[in-house]
Amino acid sequence: MLHVLKNRSIQIILIILSYVILADFLPLELQQLFYTISLLIKELLIWLMPLTICAFIANTVRTFKKRALVFIISLVIFEAISNFTSVWYAYFAANLVSDTMHSFGTKIFSAEFSALWQLPFVKPDWWSSDKGALFGVVLGCIAAFNNNKLLEQSIDRSYRLMEWLLVNVFARLIPLFILGFVAQMYQMNLLNHILSNYANLIFWLVLFLLSYILFLFVLGSSWSLINVMRHIKNLLPAGSIALTSGCSLSTMPWTIEGTAKNLQNKNLAKVIIPATTNIQQVGDCVVNAFLCFLIYRNFFGHNPDLFIWVQFSCVFVLARFVTAAILGGSIFIMLPIYETYLNFNTEMIAIILALNVVLDPIVTSCNVVANGALCRVFEVVWNKGISKEHHSEEAKPITL
Repeated sequence: MLHVLKNRSIQIILIILSYVILADFLPLELQQLFYTISLLIKELLIWLMPLTICAFIANTVRTFKKRALVFIISLVIFEAISNFTSVWYAYFAANLVSDTMHSFGTKIFSAEFSALWQLPFVKPDWWSSDKGALFGVVLGCIAAFNNNKLLEQSIDRSYRLMEWLLVNVFARLIPLFILGFVAQMYQMNLLNHILSNYANLIFWLVLFLLSYILFLFVLGSSWSLINVMRHIKNLLPAGSIALTSGCSLSTMPWTIEGTAKNLQNKNLAKVIIPATTNIQQVGDCVVNAFLCFLIYRNFFGHNPDLFIWVQFSCVFVLARFVTAAILGGSIFIMLPIYETYLNFNTEMIAIILALNVVLDPIVTSCNVVANGALCRVFEVVWNKGISKEHHSEEAKPITL
């Protein structure tokens, strides 16, 4: 029984069930305290992430030695192709169900439920994960080509410190971390609102999202049903945490842990997940492209022209490289793109903003799980690409 209770998925399920049973008997202030603690953990994680991402990426990139630049270029190309494929998948999916969709409404949930207090200082713009990733790449490349022992030791120690904090501090706070966000969802009546107002839309979105993510797992599992089930199981804790917290960046420690279990080279997760969390957002790409198509059809009475969609998808994919995987972080960057390439007016913008808020838990969870699945796909592509190009010791699957 103790072994079962140590399982992270079981802990999450028990926490959710316990809270739902006791919620009506708990004082509101206590539930707000739960939410306050969750937000504090989330904020501390976000403050720590630039350093963590920098250390993880630098430590892994340096081990690639002369292949470091090839690896980085390959990863960027892979992410661009993946996002582009997601947008076009959404185009054809929305086209299939467009006749069954009703007019969109802009009504949004509301509730007075807030944290008791938050950190009194705001994170500056320059302290961000994308800059941490860029600095990590630069440091890793310098260490890979320069063979500076002092630099390599500094990177290794930084990496070990960040890993220790994630494993021995934040990983132990999962119960508190998830409890507050469960309380928020319950008090704001979020699930009931989604089911009552957007049931048809949610059904098709979830169906297409799950189908696409399942396909990614199949690609990375060599078409083995046993491997597919095992890979999904390993990423369920990270997906569950993302569903309640609404922030894929703060779930990164558990995404890395779950993804590593699915890889031949465990250390790849420690560079790919931090490097791609900002840009690889399958759930975001599919959902927003899907919504854009349906809103366009709802207002203009016809499907977007293929030429228009090609332009839109190219700019949309490029914009993913400058967005952050934090609640509300990407939608505001995308709004000018919707206006310029799809002629969205004020009402259309209001609708897609409202739907993004309502669907954010599902989108974030799908981003996290899909990112883990794509990490395994990238490993397969990387290893096969090397094997075709080289017939030497270097052609073997990478080991760090």
